Amino acid sequence: MDEIDAAKLQVYSVEGRVTAQPAAAVCLVRAVGGVARAGQKFDFLPAGSGDASRVTLDWILRYERQVDLLDPPHGAKVQLSGVGIDALAKGVIITAVANGES
Repeated sequence: MDEIDAAKLQVYSVEGRVTAQPAAAVCLVRAVGGVARAGQKFDFLPAGSGDASRVTLDWILRYERQVDLLDPPHGAKVQLSGVGIDALAKGVIITAVANGES
């Protein structure tokens, strides 16, 4: 995926951790690049760490309705899951990875 076309979401706030799924959190985000789709994988660099973390965009909720995609400059409530969830914080920008990357 071309860096220019890559979907990018900026975390506005981490609303809470999902108790039924330990490595998941509900966040408010704003699309700042590309088009983000449910099921897509994203990488980000946690503060103070040199290693990228990977999360999956589980679902997108806009105006209390579930949607399949999010494009700039819109915001939404989303659920992200993955090993790096604890490092998510306000201002972090997550970037979509290419389909072929695992």
